[in-house]
Amino acid sequence: MKKDISFNPVQGVSIAIVPDDSVITQEGKTGWQVYLLNTNDSALQNVIVSSNGYGTSLEDGEPVRTSTLRHVLLEVEPQSAVPIEPIDPALFHLNNQYWVSYYQGQQIFDKKFIFVPDSIVADSLLYIPLLDRKGVLHS
Repeated sequence: MKKDISFNPVQGVSIAIVPDDSVITQEGKTGWQVYLLNTNDSALQNVIVSSNGYGTSLEDGEPVRTSTLRHVLLEVEPQSAVPIEPIDPALFHLNNQYWVSYYQGQQIFDKKFIFVPDSIVADSLLYIPLLDRKGVLHS
């Protein structure tokens, strides 16, 4: 039963969204890449990242929801970053949610990382040592 599972707080796991010259949007502009960061001293096993976007349309104010993408990583090494998916800047006006579940040893961990509308902007970029580049970090 779900009530029997203890969910300890997530530590050392983050999501970063960084500009990436190797990702090109449909308009031919520089795209962005989403990374899962593990700054722990132990590996993450059986990682599932579920991503989607939701909010309102800029044109007509109608509700918008993107498709849900699911990514499975068997293991994420300690002190490493793994690319998850490219993201189009046209989606930055939405809430962009990344729900991460994983095991460390026998313990399961689970956390939602939500980038609120217009939080992924140049003014929010900060240096991310694990990637050795600037990006928007959510811990």
